[in-house]
Amino acid sequence: MSEIVVGLDIGTTKIACIVGRKTEHDKIEILSMGKSESVGVTRGVVSNIEKTVQSIRTAVEEAESRVEGELQVRVVNVGIAGQHINSLQHRGMLVRDNLDTEIGQFDIDALIEDMYKLVMQPGEEIIHVLPQEYIVDSEQGIKDPIGMAGVRLEANFHIITGQIAAAKNIKKCVDKGGLEVDEMILEPLASSEAVLSEEEKEAGVVLVDIGGGTTDIAIFQDGIIRHTAVIPFGGNIISEDIKEGCTIMKRQAELLKVKFGSALASECQENEIVCIPGLRGREPKEISVRNLASIIQARMEEIIEHVYYEIKNSGFEKKLIGGIVVTGGGGQMKHVTQLFEYITGMDTRIGYPNEHLAPTTMVDNITSPMYATGIGLVIKGFQDSYRNIDNGSEYGVDNAAKNHSSKTKGSFFEKILTKSRTWFEEED
Repeated sequence: MSEIVVGLDIGTTKIACIVGRKTEHDKIEILSMGKSESVGVTRGVVSNIEKTVQSIRTAVEEAESRVEGELQVRVVNVGIAGQHINSLQHRGMLVRDNLDTEIGQFDIDALIEDMYKLVMQPGEEIIHVLPQEYIVDSEQGIKDPIGMAGVRLEANFHIITGQIAAAKNIKKCVDKGGLEVDEMILEPLASSEAVLSEEEKEAGVVLVDIGGGTTDIAIFQDGIIRHTAVIPFGGNIISEDIKEGCTIMKRQAELLKVKFGSALASECQENEIVCIPGLRGREPKEISVRNLASIIQARMEEIIEHVYYEIKNSGFEKKLIGGIVVTGGGGQMKHVTQLFEYITGMDTRIGYPNEHLAPTTMVDNITSPMYATGIGLVIKGFQDSYRNIDNGSEYGVDNAAKNHSSKTKGSFFEKILTKSRTWFEEED
């Protein structure tokens, strides 16, 4: 069997474990998927370790059992989100001492490595360092400097930071679930890999991933990530509003939202009524679908206003030809694209994570927007593994040879020393 990558999406409402492999046509084939209810996560951050561990185990076991033959999940790519995520811009510089050699991946890796040494606020760490454009000897706007000659290599970086404690808690949950974290990936980055095409990233596009506890935003332009943000509320807060407004239970509110919910009250019939069974011998409750839609619309407008503020704040509002792509569980809401277009004035579409999926994918319902992050984590996993292989073929051989020679050197000298010792001892 070819190489397998596992994505583990630890969300506020669900934990999804998605297993995929690469086909010969460079597409991703989803082999299996396990899902469990998430009970120990609040607004994208782990709030109860034991409950989260239990949910992770349930999702992983389900994914393992759905595959014909034997599958053991050990290493996973995990998503990270939450309101503690921040992003900043920074410029790094590297002066090369050897003019004869051309710029290689090694120089870029050294520059990126330097960025990870930046001093952060107490309790924060760098999650991602994303190069935007390079400058070689004051020549600006270079996307790929490999193979060029130059002394001074500079780059503008988009740096994503998060709280150490939040990342450690996620890692702790995965470790306790008997798994190992390969990489921690920012959730909007993963989702963008699953739902956006290269043309859209080039043209300029906003990805809005409306999850249960958070709404993640990623802005791309010229094929480069320009801005990321996490808004600390999502679909759960809408269910909470429905529960309060219609005085019903949380579970009923969630079902109402999913089955009859709409983001535009004007699109609903005035006389349409939904009947909800009452508690223990009480009368059933009648709820107007239009009233339900107006509750949803009020909260949805607030979320979109926040998104629009982030778009304006990025400074790329006028350059986003690709408009907005909505994904995540909130993307399944009826008329959500119309409301986005009405408030922002930008073209909007729903993002389905089928951009890189093979048609042979066996798992039902996997192309739903709610699995965008999980599939994105699998895609990212393959990208990173290929990058490492490429680097290894270029530089790993030399390093291996060096390490090997130093090891043998050491053992050779040790042999001589021990021989001479024994020889002198014999002489005595």
